Amino acid sequence: MKLTLALFLFFFYTVTAQQKPVETIYFEFDRYDLTSKQINVVSDFIKNIDTSKVESIQIYGYCDDRGTDQYNYRLSINRANTIQTLLISKGFNQSKIVILEGKGRIVVKADTVENLYETRLRNRRVDLIVIKKNSFGKGIHNSFKDKLKVGDKVYLESILFEIGSAKLTPIAKKELDKVAVTLQKHRNLKFEIRGHVCCTPEIYSDGIDRDTKERRLSWNRAKTVFHYLISKKISKSRMTYVGCGNQYPLGKGDRYDRRVEFLITQI
Repeated sequence: MKLTLALFLFFFYTVTAQQKPVETIYFEFDRYDLTSKQINVVSDFIKNIDTSKVESIQIYGYCDDRGTDQYNYRLSINRANTIQTLLISKGFNQSKIVILEGKGRIVVKADTVENLYETRLRNRRVDLIVIKKNSFGKGIHNSFKDKLKVGDKVYLESILFEIGSAKLTPIAKKELDKVAVTLQKHRNLKFEIRGHVCCTPEIYSDGIDRDTKERRLSWNRAKTVFHYLISKKISKSRMTYVGCGNQYPLGKGDRYDRRVEFLITQI
């Protein structure tokens, strides 16, 4: 049973975070406010991080296993929001916080854990995960402002989708608004919008769009971005779009694969 629990926890952290947290803030039972000690932890985090090398920050809130799913989900969101508010109050750039998510409670079986009290203490927390600039491999850029060449890809972490959805989130729209401004200044640049999906069995070439019920989710994601940029006065003659299904996972977790990329086709 202990081995089963260990495998469960390994799987949990692998699929939800994929990256090791650079800082963890622990909370008191059933609380989402911070003690002075916890505030100092966040302050030290801000002092020690080189923001010039940071592309984005992800904030994930968690709870222990006591209480209902709904209650703990709200509590985990409140904990994540508390950390975001503190980061911003300390001068951290809010635009770099691209994921703010409550994960709810971490379920454990009391009879399989040697020290249940300590386990629950560790589960009442918020994890801060840092994505460094240009951390996704050679030829993949984090901005249209970089020095690009034909064949390069621009991947913007703010443009991610919910599971089964091709709808743009408010954060994605804000990022695309910035992209449109940059593209207006670089009118010779042409590109292909490439949609991707996660979590789809290999026997299928694409995911199902829960709105259309069609197995064209990656295509629809690319198409959504295409039409949004058109609405922002970017000429459709500069853009094409295609769905890539699940052929090109980044290897950094499911969330990153619910994405679009921009493949540069002309400079």
